[in-house]
Amino acid sequence: MSDSTNTSRKIRYGFVALGDITQEAMLPGVAHTGNSVVTALVSSDTDKAAKVAERYGIGSVYSYDQFDELLASGSIDALYIATPNWRHAEFVIPALKAGIHVLVEKPLEITHASSREILATAAASTAKLMVAYRLHFEPATLSLIDRIRAGELGQVHTFSATFAQMVDPKNHRATNGAKAGPVFDMAPYPINAARYVFDADPIEVVSAVGLRHPESGLGDDFDHTVAVTLRFPGNRVALFTVSYYGNAVDAFYVAGTKGSVHMRPCFTYGTPFEQTITVGDKERKISAPATDQFGGELKYFSACLLDNEDPEPDGQEGLIDVLIVEGIMEALASGKPQKLDLPERKRRIDTTRQKMNLPKVEAPEPVDAAKPSK
Repeated sequence: MSDSTNTSRKIRYGFVALGDITQEAMLPGVAHTGNSVVTALVSSDTDKAAKVAERYGIGSVYSYDQFDELLASGSIDALYIATPNWRHAEFVIPALKAGIHVLVEKPLEITHASSREILATAAASTAKLMVAYRLHFEPATLSLIDRIRAGELGQVHTFSATFAQMVDPKNHRATNGAKAGPVFDMAPYPINAARYVFDADPIEVVSAVGLRHPESGLGDDFDHTVAVTLRFPGNRVALFTVSYYGNAVDAFYVAGTKGSVHMRPCFTYGTPFEQTITVGDKERKISAPATDQFGGELKYFSACLLDNEDPEPDGQEGLIDVLIVEGIMEALASGKPQKLDLPERKRRIDTTRQKMNLPKVEAPEPVDAAKPSK
């Protein structure tokens, strides 16, 4: 991939949905990508959108009902879509049909049927699709992958993670049932991490245990905490817990026959990633500076569009995680293990080409937005 940062050409984006993930993370990083510009905002709240547009000097604001007008306007080349998970296909599919490139937040959707429809639409379109797995571009994460691939830890066979946050009962994640719960919202992080750590995909959901905490105020129609065990080929296992009822933590361990790595934090953004690396009886600690993960992934996607290259992570990466999430939900409902029949993954992370090291940016307070966890 060529360095498209210094080109005079910029990809023109429309941003769909203006929650905190857009306002605190993606919008502040656009300017220093060098190859991206936002020309339109789409929101269910056009008053809020007008305030955000004024803050960033964005010329056009559209309501959700006016989305087709934006697609036909000729004012955008691509979209960044950060709606609630179950509203991704609603915007992704028309955009791809219109030949508009799409960067969509994870998970790709909440069902394999909707996800496959998105992939089929992308295959029939001239537009490119990327799923916003920002850690595929984060330097500390990529250094861990390089360390594993180089054999420094020996045969890596165990992955374990905890990812928790305390969710306000008024947040939409607490009021939309399981489709907004921690399995769909948070589990894609440890699922995807286990997949890039093992460079493979799981073959079975061995177990999934859900807990509901009456004292949390989160209601009784979904599991607030979920613990999962995934079996991978080659006698490897991933265990993780995700929770809406816990003091904020995100950390994982990777264990191999020669060494191990503890990374904390590992899934969030805005803070340095700390690694404790143990090989034999020797331990060392590495602190990687916080980077602009969102600007980095946007810069990468825009470079792919400018250079006419297919991005990674693509729609298939998103589909595989959705299929795993569905397997977890089936295991929760049945109390039984679930075999996974996943498509063969044809692409993996290229740690050289995908490394993005943009400096952290400070974000202003969001305009009337509810705190998300994406």
